[in-house]
Amino acid sequence: MEYVVLVLTIIAVIIIAKVLAWPLKKIFKLMLNIALGLIMILIVNVFGQGIGLHIPFNIVTALVSGILGLPGVIALIAINYIF
Repeated sequence: MEYVVLVLTIIAVIIIAKVLAWPLKKIFKLMLNIALGLIMILIVNVFGQGIGLHIPFNIVTALVSGILGLPGVIALIAINYIF
């Protein structure tokens, strides 16, 4: 009987750990994408300096470039030229 309780407890702990680990993976991936977006924006700012191109780095531009990736950075460049 004790072994059954032990096995059920181990299974419950594994299930709870899997359920709680899923959101952490998503948050980590978003943070990694935001960091890569920052790098892309910095590259655009360094190489675009000669033609007057500058994308300010703030939470909105970080999220756009982090979630959308390269198309997001291109969209930020287009928005910069429009406004």
